[in-house]
Amino acid sequence: MSAFSSHTCKNCGSISSGKYCQQCGQRTSIGKVTFLETFQDLIDALFSVNAPLLVTVKGLLVHPGKLLRNYLAGQRKKYYKPVAFFILTTVVYIVLRSLIGFDPFRNAAFQVQDGSSGTHLEDARNFMLFNINNLLFIFVFTLAALSKLFFFQRYSFAEFVAVSFYLLGIYTMLTTVNMFLVEFLGDQMQLVGIAAMFFYFLYAMTSFLLKPRIIIILKSILVYFLAFLTYFIFAFGLSYLIVLLKTK
Repeated sequence: MSAFSSHTCKNCGSISSGKYCQQCGQRTSIGKVTFLETFQDLIDALFSVNAPLLVTVKGLLVHPGKLLRNYLAGQRKKYYKPVAFFILTTVVYIVLRSLIGFDPFRNAAFQVQDGSSGTHLEDARNFMLFNINNLLFIFVFTLAALSKLFFFQRYSFAEFVAVSFYLLGIYTMLTTVNMFLVEFLGDQMQLVGIAAMFFYFLYAMTSFLLKPRIIIILKSILVYFLAFLTYFIFAFGLSYLIVLLKTK
């Protein structure tokens, strides 16, 4: 069959002459669902031109400011979506943590005890520690809100939320790498991930907002620590509320 033969798209019914529908973008050669197609769709979603995960990761690590500005300027198709990126890195972290049986709170200072006979505060603390990945969504919005407060003339709150999803996706990646360092090198590596994220955040914000550099650095330090503190307060408060509702 000629490469220019017409096909009827099985998704929207439009007539197309190429490999993909010109209206909805679905492949025109769709047939019965196969294992090959299912896994190929996964690979395409992660690494294809439509959603280039590797390009996004490289950009966020090497030139975060350029990637963030490009995305906010309208280059949506070029990069992996911020929310999807955050969720993907979180899922990878959870899966790898389960596979190696890593306990991020095994250090005596963070040891989680059975809170069945403890106070509501102890139960809330335990709940927060065990659900730290789910509660990280709160950090996204506290980081975006503080960024908007300190850099209010630069971008909108919604744009800072997108930026925060990207940056905390990198934070999750750093935490994943740090998990292996702690597992194989010892608990003294616990703070490496937090320190790495702090310096990465400063680098990303100065690269993103450009100048004046010294003011951006000082503001970014305040944003990071205030956002982290606010996140902790909200996360613990939510955990405490959930514990109270469960005991009623």
